[in-house]
Amino acid sequence: MGRRWSSAILVILLLGLSSSPLADNLLEELEPVSFSSSNLTLAFTNGPDSNDDITGLHSLTFGMTGDANVSSLLIEISSDGNVWTTVKNITSAPWLTYFDSTSYSNDSYTLRATAWDDDVNETVVATSGTFNIVNQVPVITIFTALNAAIGTGSSATDRAWFGIESDGTLAYRWGASDDDISHASITNVPGPGAPSNDGPSGISYGWDWSSGAMDEGTWNSRITVFDSSSLSASQTLFIGIDRTGPTLSSVTVGDGSTWQKSSQVTLSGLINNADDGQGSGVAVAEYSLDGTVWNSTIADSIDLNLAEGTHTISIRSVDRVGNTGATIQVVVQVDETLPEAIGWTVEELTTSRLLPANVSFNALDDGSGIDLSNSYIQFGFDSNGVGESPDLSSNWMQIGTSGLSGSIGLASWATKSRQYLMFQAVVVDNAGNQYTSSPSSYQILPGLDLYWNATQTNLDRLIVRPGETDGNITITSVLESNQNYGGSVVVRLESAPADRTSLVSWTVMESRTLNSGALGDSSEELIWNYTVPKTGQYDLRLVIDYVNVIDEYDEGNNYNHMVVTGASIGSPGLVPSFAPSMVLILLTGFALALLQRRTRD
Repeated sequence: MGRRWSSAILVILLLGLSSSPLADNLLEELEPVSFSSSNLTLAFTNGPDSNDDITGLHSLTFGMTGDANVSSLLIEISSDGNVWTTVKNITSAPWLTYFDSTSYSNDSYTLRATAWDDDVNETVVATSGTFNIVNQVPVITIFTALNAAIGTGSSATDRAWFGIESDGTLAYRWGASDDDISHASITNVPGPGAPSNDGPSGISYGWDWSSGAMDEGTWNSRITVFDSSSLSASQTLFIGIDRTGPTLSSVTVGDGSTWQKSSQVTLSGLINNADDGQGSGVAVAEYSLDGTVWNSTIADSIDLNLAEGTHTISIRSVDRVGNTGATIQVVVQVDETLPEAIGWTVEELTTSRLLPANVSFNALDDGSGIDLSNSYIQFGFDSNGVGESPDLSSNWMQIGTSGLSGSIGLASWATKSRQYLMFQAVVVDNAGNQYTSSPSSYQILPGLDLYWNATQTNLDRLIVRPGETDGNITITSVLESNQNYGGSVVVRLESAPADRTSLVSWTVMESRTLNSGALGDSSEELIWNYTVPKTGQYDLRLVIDYVNVIDEYDEGNNYNHMVVTGASIGSPGLVPSFAPSMVLILLTGFALALLQRRTRD
């Protein structure tokens, strides 16, 4: 009953004071009071107090007086007095804990402690003054490794690369901003081992690290800076060690062909075909025409102007650290000259041919050589053997698929008599230079040919006295054919004065018709008689097929010419026959034998 009256009096007193400014100030400073029947008195004995600035880890202790049985103590925090967050729930003595201010952002806060009194099943609440969390997390202002060949180390794509030897030194340097820096540590360095902490007793703000066994590779070195408030910050430096030059696998010359047909040659793959493995990456390509003077390029391809012939280009790759890879030799062959034609080789073309006719075109190329796989021969039939294309064929036809030799086979060559077989060659060398020959024509001639056997066709006398009595001569002739001929042939003997003018025609002395089958064995002997009519020289000729009824291979050998002389009586040197006697021949032989014996002696 006494407690209720005390509470009522307190309320009346407060209402009375609320009308004055002093009362307002007192109300602001009063902590909320939780009315409870518990005898427990709860208070913060170790702050934080109002307007305290709190950093790092702070201990919280509580004072409890009065007769009470406390089973738990809940500590909460709030920045606005409405939303409370649990800091710690203590369920047994000692009634103390640690408050880690670094778990909260900088702001103004209030702590609230709520004790549970099991005797009365009620809570007793105490609050701290409003305090400020003013933690300062270390800010790393610099973390680097000095003297990198390339790169900043800010990311894995911009790694700081070094070309140091295995016993070299990496100079790490760091800096940070904080009001209570303690020390720094570094991990993930080229090993083995790792540097010790920098601080807290004497801070060097860096490490000159030399493990004695710096392998090639990449590392993500990480620094952590600590302050005395148990706050820390970390940052990563991406580094790499590269002592090996790039490997250049291959270089493409022009279009990839062995020979190039232009003096301007492009070499490509200088950068894209180079591989630096896990190193710093390819920076430039270097090339040399003489192995002494080197030129560099960052482009993947270059254009070179080269004379005809074979050239050896030296090429190598350099990485971003400056390591030079092995040199490779690239052979470039240039041929700008067209192939040179020699001529055609064509088998005889006649209507008697049964087998295919072989044909070939001869050409040479002193540079890259003839590319037979892309060269070919074209042919066609033509009426007169002139022009740029065959007029009896609709277009050029190709012999085979490729090559400069082949054969042409027909079902019947007999139907092509006097036509022309026209050829054209397309010659390509290994550099791709192409030469097209001018059309050449070869006439398809008849297979049959009639002719006089020259050695067996002659006169028995060359000089005779004119007249019917002494002017008679005998002409022995042999008519032949190059193949068995079953048809008839007209032949005749003609005569004309040797001193005739162009107006004097030949006189037919005798004409004969050989029956069909006379040349079935390809030969026929004919005896002719002629009488020299008067003095002077006379031309005689034997003529085959004078009207050209028979289609022959060679019409020009259808004539056999002879000369006979009619001498006047008493002319010196007149002999019955021009042929020497057997006695004279024997005497001449004995004389030659005697001369040879004397020569040997």
